[in-house]
Amino acid sequence: MKRIIILLISIVGCCHFLNAQGYKNPVISGFHPDPSVCRVGDDYYLVTSSFEYFPGVPVFHSKDLINWTKIGHCLTRASQLKLDKCAPSAGIYAPTIRYHEGRFYMVTTNVSGGGNFYVHTDNPAGEWSEPVFVDQGGIDPSLYFEDGKSYFVSNQNGITICEIDIKTGKKLTKGQTVWNGTGGRYPEAPHIYKKDGLYYLLISEGGTEYGHKITIARSRNIYGPYESNPANPILTHINEIAQSNPIQGTGHGDFIQAHDGSWWIVFLGFRPQSLLHHVLGRETFLAPVRWDANAWPVINGNGTVNIDMNVPTLPVQAVKPHDYSTNFDEIKLGTDWNYLRNPFLQQYSLSEKKGSLRLKATSVSLDDNDSPTFVGRRQEHIDFSASTVMSLNNAKDGDEAGMTIYYSSQAHYDLFLKKTEKGKNKLVLRYKMGILNHTASEVEIPADKIYLKVEGNKDFYSFYYSLDGKEFKFLDKINIWYLSSETNGGFTGVYVGLYATSQNKNTKAFADFDSFTYQPGKAE
Repeated sequence: MKRIIILLISIVGCCHFLNAQGYKNPVISGFHPDPSVCRVGDDYYLVTSSFEYFPGVPVFHSKDLINWTKIGHCLTRASQLKLDKCAPSAGIYAPTIRYHEGRFYMVTTNVSGGGNFYVHTDNPAGEWSEPVFVDQGGIDPSLYFEDGKSYFVSNQNGITICEIDIKTGKKLTKGQTVWNGTGGRYPEAPHIYKKDGLYYLLISEGGTEYGHKITIARSRNIYGPYESNPANPILTHINEIAQSNPIQGTGHGDFIQAHDGSWWIVFLGFRPQSLLHHVLGRETFLAPVRWDANAWPVINGNGTVNIDMNVPTLPVQAVKPHDYSTNFDEIKLGTDWNYLRNPFLQQYSLSEKKGSLRLKATSVSLDDNDSPTFVGRRQEHIDFSASTVMSLNNAKDGDEAGMTIYYSSQAHYDLFLKKTEKGKNKLVLRYKMGILNHTASEVEIPADKIYLKVEGNKDFYSFYYSLDGKEFKFLDKINIWYLSSETNGGFTGVYVGLYATSQNKNTKAFADFDSFTYQPGKAE
């Protein structure tokens, strides 16, 4: 009995830092793929991919790995991020964030020009440095620091490692291929960790789809040879045990040891909706890791995860509830908002009409791989509603402005106000799906001001309008799957956007948006 009591005290002593309430996945919802995380004391910082959206690479902060607050972006200037006319799902690929000797580093790839580079800062919520480029190919780069040396890792011809000068990015050694994974396609997302005198190399395989998985190898030497874990993959939902799981495509992860000694992994996955299509993009998930001395890491017991994670956690730290809505009375747009590619900032104003966002139309359309006058925020919930009130001004035939449910230049649903050749206002609902461009509804509107609303659920987007903001009239609904990654390919997720475009090269039209409301949950 005495031995049992001592054992129980020992167990409680090892786990006193954990809470028992659990948490819900994803911990960061909506289009936030390829997460990477680092720790400074009891503060955690996380970054995700951003592709063709500007500013690039959102940065999050947390005290408990569960509740995350977006604090900024790593790439906020055109000198850091050139996305001119890049294709959908091109631009900025998977980033890694690391902290070394008082400085944060974010390393990533611009596949649309420049290749692999990193930026650094002393304040992750502030401005980051100009890019430092590294002459090594591949994508999904990572950094590893040890004994005054800086190592650069990417997936060029297998997982390749070289030593670099961290001040200049210059390669100090030739890249060496150290592992090709377990035979799955697209070995990528490499990260190196050292534990118990062993180097662990974590990668993803199988492609970022239903066959995604995480595998791991280890070595006594950073350059190998690496021994593959006999229990690979250590995280996947490709097998029968997870075939009905509401989370699929799990992979591309990054380990973190918490300030209490516990181990965790952040990783991507997606939530299929209608007929196994997903539109939110790949999201950020969290799982506990058991990593005993000299042993292989084990993720959540069996390498699968759930929406409801009934596991001990770090002490949960309350964060300020997120305000999804705005009256546009701020000095600049909040961190929720993105532009498409490098924006023409003179086309946007929060000061020309107080309490309104003014969007000035250009001849760049939503169908172009360019930068239309567009601002959008991620759809973060399967069930949601979004609304805005707007007016179209100085408009002529060919000018339009409104709300868009946007996946890419080849797939978006638009609800907008336009001027006709007779000077009348028409409300139009249009569907763009590849080469199909379909007008679903046209309604003549007696005024320049109108309220627009969209509601989403697992199967449909439904569109409404109102002249007074109180009584909304239904226009039409359409399946979500035409905006899915399964239909269109690509790596992003749906945005709810506001825009103004024109068929007239010298247009003077502009739209004033007086508010924007985004509400999670099912419509009443």
